[in-house]
Amino acid sequence: MPENDTVDETDVSGEVPDEAPVVRLRLGIAYDGTDFSGWSRQPGLRTVQGVLEEALATLFRRTGVAPRLTVAGRTDAGVHALGQVAHLDVPVDALASVTRARRGHPEHDAAPAPVLARRLTGILGHDADVVVTHVEPAPEGFDARFSAVWRRYEYRVADASARRDPLERRRTVAFPRALDVEAMDAASRSLCGLHDFAAYCKPRDEATTIRTLQDYRWARRDDGVLVASLRADAFCHSMVRALVGAALAVGEGRLEVGAPAALLAAGERTSAFTVMPAKGLTLTEVGYPDDHELETRAGQTRARRELHVDGLIG
Repeated sequence: MPENDTVDETDVSGEVPDEAPVVRLRLGIAYDGTDFSGWSRQPGLRTVQGVLEEALATLFRRTGVAPRLTVAGRTDAGVHALGQVAHLDVPVDALASVTRARRGHPEHDAAPAPVLARRLTGILGHDADVVVTHVEPAPEGFDARFSAVWRRYEYRVADASARRDPLERRRTVAFPRALDVEAMDAASRSLCGLHDFAAYCKPRDEATTIRTLQDYRWARRDDGVLVASLRADAFCHSMVRALVGAALAVGEGRLEVGAPAALLAAGERTSAFTVMPAKGLTLTEVGYPDDHELETRAGQTRARRELHVDGLIG
């Protein structure tokens, strides 16, 4: 599996007969990525998609349907998510069958979508490292991958000035030296805008490295932990962790504040900074346009991806 933050490739959206009336459902998903080999199904490996689709297969086993998920962005091994988004298409009859109220159960009058969420939770386990936070009918034209207009990530670093919290160690990178957060923030903000981020992306065949970095900033929380917030229309291969690595090099004084922008302008991979580990990275939110713009956005994005044949993170 290549080391990337997320790779946006089309997933099969559901094995549903063409003639069956279907409903599209939008899922909110959160997970601790520590023990997963990334999002995407891989033979012999535990993945987020694999675990969720196994649960769906168990729930739908008597209907002859094997629902498949289309995700906003495929996270790599070790990357976490609080605001992941996916959709699935299922026949109306199959959904009604698996969400039918059980005799004497209080969910008798509940809508199918929240019942589906509860029953998936029952299969996954109430203490699982992947959680379906909500299920709802998707608006007309919604596509979890292609309708998205931006993705937001956070990266957590506990430097020598931070209070160490062992309960946060699975999602926070420990750094042994004190970091200058003001310098890091200034350097990071200078990278925002539409650029070719080749210096911060691991090369992929036929993939564009042009992205719009809409926001990139650093702040120190009350406990001293440094948190980066990054938002872009899409991130290319290893881009988030490379941008974080450049900022840390500024924070410890190995690079000048203007160096990350100069490296960006040079447009070539460099050894001036280290690409940071996946464990500090969390997908926190995926943004979508207003409902009436969803289908148009999906069509535009799909056409652009097909033109570039690229590997954007969705």
